[in-house]
Amino acid sequence: MIIGITGSSGAGKSIICNILQNEYKVKIINADEIAKELSKSESNYIKDIINKFGKEIVDENGELKRKELAKIIYSNTHKREDLNNCTFKYIKKEIEKQINATEKDLAIIIDAPLLFESKLNEICNKVIGIISKKDLQIERIIKRDNISFDEAKSRLNAQNDNKFYIENCDRIIENNNDILHIENEINNIAKLYGLIRKK
Repeated sequence: MIIGITGSSGAGKSIICNILQNEYKVKIINADEIAKELSKSESNYIKDIINKFGKEIVDENGELKRKELAKIIYSNTHKREDLNNCTFKYIKKEIEKQINATEKDLAIIIDAPLLFESKLNEICNKVIGIISKKDLQIERIIKRDNISFDEAKSRLNAQNDNKFYIENCDRIIENNNDILHIENEINNIAKLYGLIRKK
C-alpha cells in the first residue's frame, strides 16, 4: 500500500505523518527532506539549478541558498515551474529507490506538497489531502520559516487552495490543531486502508 499525503504549505502534513510513524507500521518518505539532501552536495541537481538560476544561488560551500531561491520562485510563476520541473525528476528517482528498499510489511507514506504536480499521485493507491484555515497556515509558515506575514501570504497564494485538495484527494483531514479530531480521522483512515498498529 502506497499512500500519498499532500497539502499546501502550513497545512500541517508533518503532524499527520508523525502520528502515523509513531503509531503504525509505515515508512515515511518525505519529498522536502529529499530535496534538502539533494541541495547539499555538488550533484547533477545542483548543476542543473545553477544553469537555470546562476551561480549566485549557491553559497561558498556550493550548497543551495534555499531562502534566496524561495524569494525568486514565489514571485515568478515561470521560474517556479522551471525549478519544479528540474526538481521532480531527481526526487521521483530517489523516492522510487526508497520504495524498492522498503520492508514488505510496511505501508509506504509519501509526504509531498507537490504530489499532483510531480505526478507522484500516479504511483499511490490512495491520496490524503491535509487542509487548514488560511490564517492558521500563514501563522505556521511564519513560525517555521522565520519570514514576514506578507511573504507567508504570498507563498500560500501561489499554491493550490483547499478546494483543489477536496476535489482531487481520496480523503481529507482538516488540521486546525484539534488533536483529538486528527487522531480520530487517522484511526478511521488506518482501518479503511488496512494499516497495522505498532504493538
